Amino acid sequence: MCADAVIEDAPAVQPATAVGASRLSLEDALAALSPRIVPRQATWAGRLIHGGVTALWLLLFARAFFLHGVVAWATGIAYVVYDTLLLVFVTLKSWPLAGRMAPSRAVAEGHRLPEMGIIVASHNEARVLPITLAALLEQVAGPAQIVIADDGSSDGTEALLTTRFGLTTPALGELSAPSTRYPNLYWLRLPHGGKARALNAAIGIMTTETVMTVDADTLLAADATRAMRAAFAGNDRLVAATGILVPVCSKSVGGRLFQWFQTYEYMRNFISRFAWMRANSLLLVSGAFASFRRDALVAVGGFDGQCLVEDYELIHRLRRYSVDQGLGWDVRVVGDAHAQTDAPDTLGSFLRQRRRWFAGFLETQSWNRDMTGNSRYGTLGMLMLPVKAFDTMQPVYGLTAFALLLAFLFGGHGTIVVSIFSVIFLKTALDLAFYVWSIHLYRRWTGLRTGNSLWLAMAAAVAEPFTFQLLRHTGAVLGWFHFLRGSKAWGKQHRSGMIAPTPSDQ
Repeated sequence: MCADAVIEDAPAVQPATAVGASRLSLEDALAALSPRIVPRQATWAGRLIHGGVTALWLLLFARAFFLHGVVAWATGIAYVVYDTLLLVFVTLKSWPLAGRMAPSRAVAEGHRLPEMGIIVASHNEARVLPITLAALLEQVAGPAQIVIADDGSSDGTEALLTTRFGLTTPALGELSAPSTRYPNLYWLRLPHGGKARALNAAIGIMTTETVMTVDADTLLAADATRAMRAAFAGNDRLVAATGILVPVCSKSVGGRLFQWFQTYEYMRNFISRFAWMRANSLLLVSGAFASFRRDALVAVGGFDGQCLVEDYELIHRLRRYSVDQGLGWDVRVVGDAHAQTDAPDTLGSFLRQRRRWFAGFLETQSWNRDMTGNSRYGTLGMLMLPVKAFDTMQPVYGLTAFALLLAFLFGGHGTIVVSIFSVIFLKTALDLAFYVWSIHLYRRWTGLRTGNSLWLAMAAAVAEPFTFQLLRHTGAVLGWFHFLRGSKAWGKQHRSGMIAPTPSDQ
């Protein structure tokens, strides 16, 4: 897991005048963009909050064996109350979206769009790279630089880049000359070292004011780059921004089912991110599609290759550095910037993804536990991180509540079961209302209206508590074991939602 640590300031990196000219060596770039770690202790408030969440679960679980009536299901009631309070918070904080009819893509008069470079970290992604790169090369007001950070690929990536995209094969650890077909396209060929290391190597040789990280299985809308550049142009304190992601799965029956649930999950999550953004506490950007000020990345040492969720960990470090230096940095979600991303479409791939996400979340919580309950970090320390402390145990609460429900159901406790289902019915009604409200806000905010049917959303709200939600919790509990073992394995993911046709397919 990530070390319990402080990230010291990294030395400043002077950008080259152009990609390929007077650039840093790979070793120098990685040395400048490597977080330096020293031990840090948790505060008493952090210990009290995290410990209290676990102690409360033990107490509520024990009540099931000594009490009667619905209070015997106290674990489930606590879960329902917590989730309902979050829905109320998100609803109140997202209310301003109700007054916005459509996304605004105009840049404030007098603001210059900052140059943006895009990094595509890729390891054996030859089947999806053609689609991703085609979208990047067709961007309106697109990037000044596109660097494919090839993390030791051993598939057909080299043949693809040389034959279809006009690049020459560089030496290992070197940057290629620009493409003969696309002057802003480069190939950084690296020994396999992980996504974070590949991103840091590319950042070290980028020359643009802002950089965007795009996963090799992510397809940007035509004006996504311009929307991101406009967001940075209008906000000098903005250092990190995420766009709107829409999940895409295969066309199989299982794929369609997973896409159905994940579509509405993503929509609710982005409304939630908007709410936390308004509370100046947004911590989660999507590494598949995120943008940063390059000098801010350099200042904090780049991405941490020791964490399973390098994007989530980075935002904590940017927030910490901003408070330490009194900079007032901002992190936002940009509703005008849209992309599609490949999402898991089988049970195994879904559980592997959620296991990694949750294990990385626990790593980051552990590393930043001194910020929890710390007023020095404002709303982030006093509200957001305590909420995240509860989230560490939320899947345990959820699965415990479900297990107790089954025990009461098959144990002949009819009265308790009737009371429990009354609570579940009320909660489902609230969820149904929130689903509809979220879609309304999402449409007004993003302008996206396809793939978000109100009727399908209501069906998902009814079906989710006993299906998809249990799968999410199961993946998270697996993440607990992953975290406690200190495992760093990501697990192989199978791409199926966005696969470029091979020549034989055409």
